[in-house]
Amino acid sequence: MATPNFDDLRKKLDETQTYPTVYMFKFIMGAEHRKIALIENLFGDDAEIYTKESDKGKYISITVKEVVMSTDEIISIYAKASQIEGVMFL
Repeated sequence: MATPNFDDLRKKLDETQTYPTVYMFKFIMGAEHRKIALIENLFGDDAEIYTKESDKGKYISITVKEVVMSTDEIISIYAKASQIEGVMFL
């Protein structure tokens, strides 16, 4: 699976963020325990992780708040998440 181009995100983050900052990551995927664990493992022990299942339990959204030190750190997490099949990020 090819890594998406993050140039637009990088530009927006560079224009709007100052570091360190608490950044909120959002992901949507099928409610599969393995994929949920893979996403959660992208973050440190201090990250705040919230999950919410869809009404029928087929999908899950994951919101993570974590202190990041740079745009590169944010992009790196999204790049790793993009390698997990079926994961969408907002």
